[in-house]
Amino acid sequence: MGTTVRHPEKAHRPDNPVARKPDWIRVKAPTSPTYHETRRLMRELKLNTVCEEAACPNIGECWSRKHATVMILGSVCTRACTFCNVATGRPDLLDPHEPERVAESVAALGLAHVVVTSVDRDDLEDGGAGHFVRTIEAIRKRSPATTIEVLTPDFLKKDGAIDAVVAAKPDVYNHNLETVPRLYPEVRPGARYFHSLRLLDRVKQLDPTMFTKSGIMVGLGESRAEVLQVMDDLRAADVDFLTIGQYLQPTPKHHAVDRFVSPDEFRDYERMAYGKGFLMVSASPLTRSSHHAGEDFRRLQAARAAKLAAVPA
Repeated sequence: MGTTVRHPEKAHRPDNPVARKPDWIRVKAPTSPTYHETRRLMRELKLNTVCEEAACPNIGECWSRKHATVMILGSVCTRACTFCNVATGRPDLLDPHEPERVAESVAALGLAHVVVTSVDRDDLEDGGAGHFVRTIEAIRKRSPATTIEVLTPDFLKKDGAIDAVVAAKPDVYNHNLETVPRLYPEVRPGARYFHSLRLLDRVKQLDPTMFTKSGIMVGLGESRAEVLQVMDDLRAADVDFLTIGQYLQPTPKHHAVDRFVSPDEFRDYERMAYGKGFLMVSASPLTRSSHHAGEDFRRLQAARAAKLAAVPA
């Protein structure tokens, strides 16, 4: 197994006090029996979930509905983004049986829609793209009716990786920009904003029918004008679905919350995003990439069908 070091690159920095959350962000602790059943299944199958690793505030709601976002390629990331709670360090060895275990969990939970994400694996020649492909294939074999959404890393300097994942035909290809370009050196130092945009554009070039999705966090220090520019950039790449959620600081060693964006501001962002042409927009304090993904996928399909029906023959 790899050496798990949560945040070594920030150990020398002074702590950033974790701000008290406003009332509109607080969530109840999970207590339902179904939540515990989902957790037990993840442990039995030795699967990682982004719900746990990223300390998602929606875990209680999602797991109580048997919705879990599986995180493949191990639990240790090669990047050190200052917003993220996933461990950084020397990654685990790839588990060749993980795709089959993911497929088993999808079947056991009876999922109509599943989201598969991963840590960044800059140490692998293909960035882990082949493992995504094998996971998609395993799910298709075990649960052919289940729709599949992938949330991939950026595959920076991994030629052919994007093409391989698209060729496996996931129903939704998601890659998050996370923040505005000005904040990348501080918030997402191992990534490149315009590379991530090109990834999303490349997906559409390879398969114009594939739904694409991306998300950003707000409350990191971005301006309203910068958020609107990100929307324009994503629309230029023909991205279908945009998510916008509040950044929540995991620990004092992470990037500080600049401010808590009000629900009214989120509604304003949603209205403007729809005005720019996105088929689907989810913008709220607790919005996360995988939250309500199954319901949102069905709405996304309906929105595309309505748009095509409105085009004159």
